[in-house]
Amino acid sequence: MQPKRRHVLASRASNLWVLLGLGIAGALLITKKLKKRVREDFGAFIEKLLLLPPPQPSPPKAPHPLTALSFAVSDLFDVKGYVSGFGHPEWIRTHEAAASTSPVVSVLVEGGATCVGKTVVGEFAFSISGETKHYDTPTNPAAPARIPGGSCSGAAVAVAANLVDFALGIDTVGGVRVPAGYCGVLGFRSSQGIVSNAGIIPVSSSLDAVGWFARDPNTLRRVGHVILQLPFAAQRNPRQIILADDYLQFSKVPVDRISQVVIKSAEKLFGRQALKHENLEKYFEAKVPSLKEFCREKVNGDDAKLTTSMLLANVMQLLQRHEFLQNHGDWINTVNPSIDPAVYSQLCKTPELTDEEIENLNAVRNQMRVAIGSLLKDDGILVIPTMPSVPPKLGSKETMSEDYKNRSSSLLCVASISGCCQVTVPLGKHDKCPVSVSLIARHGGDRFLLDTVQKMYASLQENSSLIVNPKSSSVNTISQEESAEIAKGNQAFKEKQWQKAIGMYSEAIKLNDKNGTYYSNRAAAYLELGSYRQAEGDCTKALTLDKKNIKAYLRRGAAREMLGNFKEAIDDFSYALVLEPNNKRAALSADRLRKVFLQ
Repeated sequence: MQPKRRHVLASRASNLWVLLGLGIAGALLITKKLKKRVREDFGAFIEKLLLLPPPQPSPPKAPHPLTALSFAVSDLFDVKGYVSGFGHPEWIRTHEAAASTSPVVSVLVEGGATCVGKTVVGEFAFSISGETKHYDTPTNPAAPARIPGGSCSGAAVAVAANLVDFALGIDTVGGVRVPAGYCGVLGFRSSQGIVSNAGIIPVSSSLDAVGWFARDPNTLRRVGHVILQLPFAAQRNPRQIILADDYLQFSKVPVDRISQVVIKSAEKLFGRQALKHENLEKYFEAKVPSLKEFCREKVNGDDAKLTTSMLLANVMQLLQRHEFLQNHGDWINTVNPSIDPAVYSQLCKTPELTDEEIENLNAVRNQMRVAIGSLLKDDGILVIPTMPSVPPKLGSKETMSEDYKNRSSSLLCVASISGCCQVTVPLGKHDKCPVSVSLIARHGGDRFLLDTVQKMYASLQENSSLIVNPKSSSVNTISQEESAEIAKGNQAFKEKQWQKAIGMYSEAIKLNDKNGTYYSNRAAAYLELGSYRQAEGDCTKALTLDKKNIKAYLRRGAAREMLGNFKEAIDDFSYALVLEPNNKRAALSADRLRKVFLQ
């Protein structure tokens, strides 16, 4: 580590990580399959640091929206006093520490979250494999023998390994979407240009978009609302779920096992009439006329056989290369750094673009944005695979094969070229490896997409057993012992697997929706995730079923306090005291809130 990268907060950061280590017992694992010790932080971090949020506002003001959440940032985001490494030691050697912190990092800290470190990125954030020449490749917690995906591999690994609650990355040609899918977490790529890229090392200026990772949809949405600075608005449901039938064929995971999960969830939530099907190859051919000109330029030899999807992938790759060299070509020529052959071949295998060619590439990009907007409008969601296969094995040649690159680029270019927002949603495992699906909304539809993920997530997880065994039904095959475990959710709750606990309690509610304890227990898990509205609603339901449920009063009081509804919170704590006069928690909470109002 370079001396100038050290910081005065290093000792405080070290103390924090000691505390975090207590909460992630077992992070140092023995992976039998690999016959080696997995690193304590899975190799996710390039540097530990500590950015603390401001003090909480005094009641009756609501607490910071991201209170108690920790996060990490990919080593592309500036943090005052640190050098952003860009995945290459020579970049560190030739650049000074940042004079200020990136605005997107600052807004998260101001929102109540604690930043605890910088995470590994691939060389120049250029590759999607996650394997890195200059630093050890982060270990994929969901499949240790497989690649983690890139370019923001460390950020995805940190979230998947439960080292942080969320993490920031940059998605140019899949830098957030790919590692999210390969590590089995949620990954959100925001609409290009919606979030400021100030204080972030550019890769390809017209393709770069800020993204973030999370393990559950509530955290993903909370973080999104802070990053996007969204005012309150009613949640909207999609009116169209459009499956791209031809693009689903790019996946080597059996198509029905992915599409049927989405179809069953959409039918259950929005009705069969919401489902639509589209052939994107034909649609883009008709709606992106500049591709015909690009095709004429490309036609020589085998290029004449290029499909519309492959042409769009080429547009994305040419833009990425051209803009990267515009930003960093002079530095590369001056410093002459050692560059991974795979990255070097992408940077140098094609000649410089003419002004006319650049103009045509930009025309394709603009027409793609309009085409996606026309297809989805304000209420549509496009469904495609995130990647064409499960994560390849570490060190394999699969990622260098033309088939893998063509399929991957064809899927990733839709959002990259159009600038639309896209989210990777995990759907269980296939061949013991994570599988995911991607949902896309029009450019600027970020709030709508976040709402849709939150609405669909639980149902998608319920139906994701189809990927492993399409003939099984998770509800019908539950034994009495499993039903009891689902009803209690105790094991998941003890292990602090809040989202899993919510899923188990939800299954119990399906089996018996007249038991108030199930709703109250689910509310406890929602409180741990900071989903206070959901917790309040579950407690209210519990109390309609059992008016003497003391825990429901206490939990609803806690939720209402966090929502800033202090009078209602006092009432709940007071009701709990009527039922149990010696309850210290209720007494202390009620007294504390009364003192606030007396002031």
